[in-house]
Amino acid sequence: MKWHKSAAVIAALCIGLFCGYSTVGNQAIAQNNTAEKITVLNPLGNPPPIKLKNMAPRLNTLEGKTIYLVDDGYIGGDNLLYEIQDWFKENHPKTTTLYKRKGGGGFEAEDPALWAEMKEKADGIIIALGH
Repeated sequence: MKWHKSAAVIAALCIGLFCGYSTVGNQAIAQNNTAEKITVLNPLGNPPPIKLKNMAPRLNTLEGKTIYLVDDGYIGGDNLLYEIQDWFKENHPKTTTLYKRKGGGGFEAEDPALWAEMKEKADGIIIALGH
């Protein structure tokens, strides 16, 4: 008996699903023609095209090079960079590492003074960008 009640409920839901409104294209039209019609737009939009850039060429050696370790301020990024700095001291003692905290607040903000300094003095850069 329970199966018959379940089948009746499912049938009623299906009838309501298919008979509740009719569609024309992507627009839903109410059965009552006096109802106001609305247009709904997709909020996702279209993202701009992505312009790919090549990666910087790999250094042929780390010996005698200056590597900047840049922290963008994300919690824990400094600890990671200090560990990397210790690794360089142990494994590449002739490599100079400089820890710098990027100004401007947040990873997306610019720090023109730091960028200019690194462009002039850095052979390589490691940036901790949070997770």
